[in-house]
Amino acid sequence: MTAREQTDTPPPSTQGPVLGWSLAVLLREWNARVEGASHDLPHGVRGYQVLSAVVHDAPPTQAALAARLGIDRTVMTYLLDKFEGCGLLERRQDPADRRARRIVPTDHGRRVLADVDARVARAEDELLSALPPGDRRVLLALLEHAAAGAAPGVDRCAAAAGSAGLTQEA
Repeated sequence: MTAREQTDTPPPSTQGPVLGWSLAVLLREWNARVEGASHDLPHGVRGYQVLSAVVHDAPPTQAALAARLGIDRTVMTYLLDKFEGCGLLERRQDPADRRARRIVPTDHGRRVLADVDARVARAEDELLSALPPGDRRVLLALLEHAAAGAAPGVDRCAAAAGSAGLTQEA
């Protein structure tokens, strides 16, 4: 029996590089789980990213929000119309520029997002449930560090939307 067999350490992969495969599997599964967690929002994961950006950041203009998320401005208009119709956000005239509209979450929108955020957190915990909590924290920190180094200055939300194929027109 070898030292490797005695420590129950799995052998190194003989299938070649595993980063791409691992990230693709995790992203595909993350997207499916977050789609399930955000099913009651207009436009699912895309809607979750819109509402999240509006709630968690300073009120963006409609154009800035579209650019940040990589969504065509015309499509963004339809998305925001739907969210406004559901009472999740509202458009307000920008006091500094009467031509611009700020996208502001309603109290209802904040409550809905808090619920969806909790469901997304549970979905992410389930996705990584094979790892002990300490390893999860290390993995997430390393992934964030690697992503920031690979794409410095790239908007995290836009990068996630693009990777999940959510920047296509609706």
